[in-house]
Amino acid sequence: MPAQQKKIIFCIAGVLSFACALGTAAAIGTQLWVKGTILCKTGALLVNATGQELEKFIGEIQYGLFYGERVRQCGLGGRPFQFSFFPDLLKIIPASIHVSVILFCTVLIIFALVGAGFFMFNAFGNPYETLHGPVGLYLWSFIACSCGCLIMILFSSEVKIHHLSEKIANFKEGSFTFKTHSEQFANSFWIILVCSLVHFLNALLIRFAGFEFPFSKSKDSGTTTGAVDLMY
Repeated sequence: MPAQQKKIIFCIAGVLSFACALGTAAAIGTQLWVKGTILCKTGALLVNATGQELEKFIGEIQYGLFYGERVRQCGLGGRPFQFSFFPDLLKIIPASIHVSVILFCTVLIIFALVGAGFFMFNAFGNPYETLHGPVGLYLWSFIACSCGCLIMILFSSEVKIHHLSEKIANFKEGSFTFKTHSEQFANSFWIILVCSLVHFLNALLIRFAGFEFPFSKSKDSGTTTGAVDLMY
């Protein structure tokens, strides 16, 4: 592949990596990770509510990694309540998983920026170490993609397996019991999925530019000059 086309591919990959870093940073600061509804089970049982009557006992909840909001419905209208994970909910949530999600989000941002920098560096500069070459680009893309996958797995387990929404809904509730009526992942969660796919796409772009995957055996050891055209 001509050197000019390789530069264009690396520029595209660099822009995508930078956009993923910005998207992840924006997602961390929002409360749009999970949206759902919560049922005031105690209130509904007291009046034996059924059908449309249940709507008076169904509130809303949404939250992110640091804060959120719930609307408490127990037949007397909505009562909004804002909360933060640190330090309010630290004792009732799986803190180790939650902190790990935040940590991997930070690592994802860092390596997305590192990847963007090295993509641009390889497009316009002259790398002086092997790690700055195609092997390094594969490495940054792989780490960023892996972090995105770990974020989704850990956060999904926190929400679904550890019933995070119910724990939040029942926070500081003495006589009333709330149960998750419905919940779904919101925009910020899907941004992480898109970022993971983008970093996987970047690895394919590197391969499309003519550089073999790491640890793959070349059929002809003499045909290695293609990598030298741009990188060295």
